[in-house]
Amino acid sequence: MAKHSLHARHAAGTRTWGRRATLCASMSVLVSSGAVVPSAMADDVEDLIKQVDELSHEVTAKVEELKGVEDDIAAKSEELERLQSDAADARAQVQAARSARDELQGEVNRLAATRYRNVQADLVLSTLDSGSPQAAIDRAVYLDSLSRKQRAILDEHEVAARDAATKASGANVALAEAQYLRNDLDSKRSKLERERESLQSKIEEIEARVDSLSPEARSLWEGRLHPVDAGSLPPVGDGVVGAALAQVGKPYGWGTTGPSAFDCSGLMVWAYGQNGKAIPRTSQAQLAGGTPVSIGDLQPGDIVGYYPGVTHVGMYIGDGMVVHASDYGIPVQVVPLNSMPVQGAVRY
Repeated sequence: MAKHSLHARHAAGTRTWGRRATLCASMSVLVSSGAVVPSAMADDVEDLIKQVDELSHEVTAKVEELKGVEDDIAAKSEELERLQSDAADARAQVQAARSARDELQGEVNRLAATRYRNVQADLVLSTLDSGSPQAAIDRAVYLDSLSRKQRAILDEHEVAARDAATKASGANVALAEAQYLRNDLDSKRSKLERERESLQSKIEEIEARVDSLSPEARSLWEGRLHPVDAGSLPPVGDGVVGAALAQVGKPYGWGTTGPSAFDCSGLMVWAYGQNGKAIPRTSQAQLAGGTPVSIGDLQPGDIVGYYPGVTHVGMYIGDGMVVHASDYGIPVQVVPLNSMPVQGAVRY
């Protein structure tokens, strides 16, 4: 599950937590002793639950965001491997082109030196009595062919030199792209680790708050979206809905995709994966990746997005109900479709 931005209301929740924690401890004593909880205190419990809910929305939204960053890093890592391979191939081609150029350069140098040494001999040969007209023709053809060979070598050398320069330029571009992407990835990884560390402290705070709730407050926390008894639902058989409903009662886990715990988008990934279909990993990407459907045309298995920014998702199971993994301390539940603000729905 995930919902809003991470930091907006955290400060206010922190300021009031000390008083609320004392309240919860007091409520635990009252409930365990059978005392009646005054309505004002019940209002305070609901206020506390609202604060924890808001903070949890912010934290789980950040979890979804970081999952998206992780996916981006993974994709860019594959791209970096490709660029590095391209750069290595380009360097090998440059070396081969330069070797070919150097080999031709040696031939050009040799021919140039031969031409210089034989220039006077060529003049003498051209004026010597050939002995016969055919011999003179043969000698002229030979000298002309030698000139064409020299021109061909020079042309080939020029092409090889241009080829080496082009490949060298391409190799430099590939290396520059790889270096830029490597630096970008290093920066993203460093930022991700810093945000993970910061997020972990918020997660621990939420878990501590939920774990310290009195039995009554815990019951309100788990039931605030009015879950229904999944056992009272008609059988749905196999498919993505059956796979999702089979997880009802399993605990919530930040950023997890099962099989022992789930967050909202993780439950969707699991259910579809059990049916041989891969879908995106985050709530935003899941709602962006399917075929949009109107709420009036929902079919079992469609994914419904909730809250501004689509920071939470659930799976429609029919009869106006969705199955979802909502929050820490709340098991996978079936709740009414409209128990949360709907942002849209898609079909895969």
